[in-house]
Amino acid sequence: MTEPLDVARLQRRLVEFAAARDWQPYHTPKNLAAALSVEASELLEIFQWLTPEESARVMADPGTAHRVTDEVADVLAYLLQFCAVLDVDPLAALDAKIDRNEGRFPAAGDRTEAERG
Repeated sequence: MTEPLDVARLQRRLVEFAAARDWQPYHTPKNLAAALSVEASELLEIFQWLTPEESARVMADPGTAHRVTDEVADVLAYLLQFCAVLDVDPLAALDAKIDRNEGRFPAAGDRTEAERG
């Protein structure tokens, strides 16, 4: 039976994968940030010339769906490796960012009379 997937387990697998290939010297924050940007651009490329309606149906085509899931995996892999190198807990970072955004961008029902204008 396989272990359930979680962020820490995936990060360990990525670290072990890189270590087995002696890639750690190349996994600097700068290189990982650049690789993350490249992979995000490759994900964007799939959608580049699609209409909004076509982009909403992108997962209906198995070939395109496979490309999307592969690029999502690449983006996440580099993000998790980046976080591992800098000792950033990505879930805690996201949770804190959502908290800040809730304060910065209150929902319509949460705004004061002065904020509503």
